[in-house]
Amino acid sequence: MAGTEQRTPVLLLKTKSGPTDAYQELFSTPRDGFDFEPTFVPVLQHQFEEDGLKVVRELLQNRKINKSHDASFGGLIFTSQRAVEAFGKLVGEGQGDESWPHLQDVPFYSVGPATTRALKAIHQSPPLQIFGEHTGNGDALAHFILEHYGEWYSDRPTKPPLLFLVGEQRRDIIPKTLMDPALAADKRIDVTETVVYGTGVMESFPKDFKEVLRQTSDRTRRWVVVFSPTGCDSMLRGLDMLGERGQVGDLPQQRSTFIATIGPTTRDYLKRTFGYEPDVCAEKPSPEGIWEGITKFNAQSN
Repeated sequence: MAGTEQRTPVLLLKTKSGPTDAYQELFSTPRDGFDFEPTFVPVLQHQFEEDGLKVVRELLQNRKINKSHDASFGGLIFTSQRAVEAFGKLVGEGQGDESWPHLQDVPFYSVGPATTRALKAIHQSPPLQIFGEHTGNGDALAHFILEHYGEWYSDRPTKPPLLFLVGEQRRDIIPKTLMDPALAADKRIDVTETVVYGTGVMESFPKDFKEVLRQTSDRTRRWVVVFSPTGCDSMLRGLDMLGERGQVGDLPQQRSTFIATIGPTTRDYLKRTFGYEPDVCAEKPSPEGIWEGITKFNAQSN
């Protein structure tokens, strides 16, 4: 393997997922002539919300999420790994009860590969039935659910509600799409959102980010990968890219730091708020999407 001084740092502005992280696995392995050095710099801190956990815990304990006609919910929706972690915590509490958590007959809807991997890591026998990995965003997942869930409960004129485990900050595209009044009554799906975790900016992020920048300042090239609008201000300040009016000015022709975003939401936020167009926006919000974007950019600029 090439020495550390030859590797390209990739600063991932996220918390490392457990027990494994797909970004760590992908960017730690030299491939196709590229050799990266991934480093995680957490921006957000998450806390479980006990009120929401209590609601879900009682639903599981009372077996209210199932395929029967008297169930409270006929399936679940997940669009974040943190929500999966909260759910996994509840499932872990019931280990030892061979019929826990009584969910083998209901669909689990997952927005993409990372959330799906996290769900699959929850040990259940029989395993959870997970759908939607290919969708990639909430809008696509919502339309997939309308069709798939409709077929799952095709014998019922009124579909059972879905339970959506969410954080304090989230988009409402899925509930709006599934509960659209314009839909026929036999197509419409009620959604109950239950907040199971909260999110805040880590106080240590600016200091941690500056330290990683210092440690990698001698590299000829390095990448910063941004996963959400949160922390963008501190990131740009840490890179000394913001002018007096809080806008990114003209960048030097010769520079060593480049920025990639996980998708268009964060890219558009950077453009709208700071007047900055990132170097790469992943075509797919996944480790592979980031890899492809960065390696394509590197190959074209060498």
